[in-house]
Amino acid sequence: MVTTWPKNFPGLGTGANQLAEMINKMSNGRIQVKVYGAGELVGPLEIFDAVSRGTAEMGHGAAYYWKGKSTAAQFFAAVPFGLTAQEMNAWLYHGGGMELWEEVYDKFGLVPGAAGNTGVQMGGWFNKEINSVEDLKGLKMRIPGLGGEVLKRAGGTPVLLPGGEIFPSLQSGAIDATEWVGPYNDMAFGLHKAAKYYYYPGWHEPGTTLECFINKEAFMALPEDLQIIVRNALRVANQDMLAEFMTKNNQALDQLVNQHGVELRNFPEDVMRKLREISDEVVAEEAQKDEMTKKVYDSFIKFRDQVQKWTAVSEQAYINGRSLS
Repeated sequence: MVTTWPKNFPGLGTGANQLAEMINKMSNGRIQVKVYGAGELVGPLEIFDAVSRGTAEMGHGAAYYWKGKSTAAQFFAAVPFGLTAQEMNAWLYHGGGMELWEEVYDKFGLVPGAAGNTGVQMGGWFNKEINSVEDLKGLKMRIPGLGGEVLKRAGGTPVLLPGGEIFPSLQSGAIDATEWVGPYNDMAFGLHKAAKYYYYPGWHEPGTTLECFINKEAFMALPEDLQIIVRNALRVANQDMLAEFMTKNNQALDQLVNQHGVELRNFPEDVMRKLREISDEVVAEEAQKDEMTKKVYDSFIKFRDQVQKWTAVSEQAYINGRSLS
C-alpha cells in the first residue's frame, strides 16, 4: 500500500496502517499488506498511477487529488457546501455513489473504497484577517480540488501541495494561507507556529472521504472470501477514522486555543454567502466537462437536495436546540 501521507502521520497515515493490520489479521495472514509512506516507494501524488500500473497493489489517499485523471473523481472526496460525513456515507453505501465511483475508476484498472472520513474540516490558517470577500483577492492558498477552483473564482490563487510541504511553504511565505484537515492533524504539522488566525468552518470540505483503491487485476485474483474481507475492512476503517477525528479534534482545538494562543475566527456571513454562490457555479460548470462527471454530479446533487431536508429537522435542529442557553 502506497500512501499520500507522511509515514505514521496521525489519523491519516495511522489510518492506513490500521487498515493494513486489519486486513492482515482478518485474513489470518492470507493477505499481507505493507504500508509505504509518501515518498518511500513513489511520490505522494504518484500513487494513483503506481497502483493503476501494478507497481503497488493498493493506494491510500483522497480522490480530489486525481482531478487531472478524472474530473468526476473529486465528488468522491469533498464538494464545497456538499455532503457531511454522515450524508456522504449514506450516498456512497445506499444512494448509488459507490457504484458510480467504481465506474469512474474502472477505466484506470482500480477498485475504489471509502477508507476514512475527517468530518467537517477547518477553514484554514491565515496570516491576515478575512473580514470580507475582498480579503480573498490575491491570496495564495494551499487548497485542493473544487475548493481551489472556488478560491480562484473569488480572486485567490490555489496551490496544490502534499501534506509534508505545507509547513515550510507557509512559514517561508511561499503561500499566505493553507487548509489541511482540522485541529488534530494541523497541530501535528505545527501549523499554529506559522500562522496566527484559524478560521472555521471548512466550507470546502464538509465531510471529506479518504480512499483506498486496489489494483483491479490483483483484487479480482483474490478468492471471494478475501475480497469480502477487504471490502469489510474498508468499512470498519471508514467508520473508525471518523470516530477518531471527532475525539482528537476536540482535544487538539482546546490545546491550540488555550495553550498556544491561536485566534479562532468564524468566517463572516457575507464571505460564506459569496463562497456558497461561487461554489454552486463552479460545481455546476465542472459537471459539464464530460458525460461521466455530469452523471456523478446529477446523482450527488439530487441526493444532497433530498437528504438536507432530513438533516435540517434531525441533526441540525437538535444541535441548534442543544446550544440554547
